[in-house]
Amino acid sequence: QVQLVESGGGLVQAGDSLRLSCAASGRTFSSDAMGWFRQTPGKEREFVGAISWSGGSTYYADSVKGRFTISVDNAKNTVYLQMNSLKPEDTAVYYCAAGATYYDSSYYYKRRSYYYWGQGTQVTVSS
Repeated sequence: QVQLVESGGGLVQAGDSLRLSCAASGRTFSSDAMGWFRQTPGKEREFVGAISWSGGSTYYADSVKGRFTISVDNAKNTVYLQMNSLKPEDTAVYYCAAGATYYDSSYYYKRRSYYYWGQGTQVTVSS
């Protein structure tokens, strides 16, 4: 069973940067997709971005494209979400998630494609 632990959240000002980490344990080669999602109270958990462990392909929501970058460190089994030019609307609890191996890129964007979830880390961006 895959276990995910996020870290790196906090309170920052608009325009600042923050890097989230997601340490994965128990991962197998079949668990290739890693995603980041975020959620605010009363709203659905929304897709932020995703990456393939094996190929490094990345996928982003339009709202974060050009500001956020996802990367992996295979040696550390860790996925990172570098967030630059943060805006107040980026305030949310951020979750990392692990999914299977997908050859259709559309699967990376879907919440139901991910089977394991971390506990979440709060990111608050003040104006």
